[in-house]
Amino acid sequence: MINEILGYLGLGLMLGLAGVGSAFGTTIAGNAAEGALKKNPEKSSSYMILSALPATQGLYGFVAFLMWLNRDFSAQGPLLFGVGISVGLVCLLSAIRQGQVSARDTMSRPIR
Repeated sequence: MINEILGYLGLGLMLGLAGVGSAFGTTIAGNAAEGALKKNPEKSSSYMILSALPATQGLYGFVAFLMWLNRDFSAQGPLLFGVGISVGLVCLLSAIRQGQVSARDTMSRPIR
């Protein structure tokens, strides 16, 4: 029983933390892109790509969730919890950092 709870909790954390990180990272990059668009509107396609990059971390979390979904929860609950929280935290932190890097790249482009 406790193994199943740990397994489902791990998978939930994997998916949830990856999604939260993706949302924060996309917001950071999107805010910078919006400010840069006011000064340089002809670069809208590159700004849009840069602001969408942190969303990939949410996709990675979702793919990992699907890969671990068909496991035996009664036997591998603690393992699923460990993997879930590890992948979720990595996706959370990397999405936020990717958003910050995208924002910095957006703001440092020269105006021509």
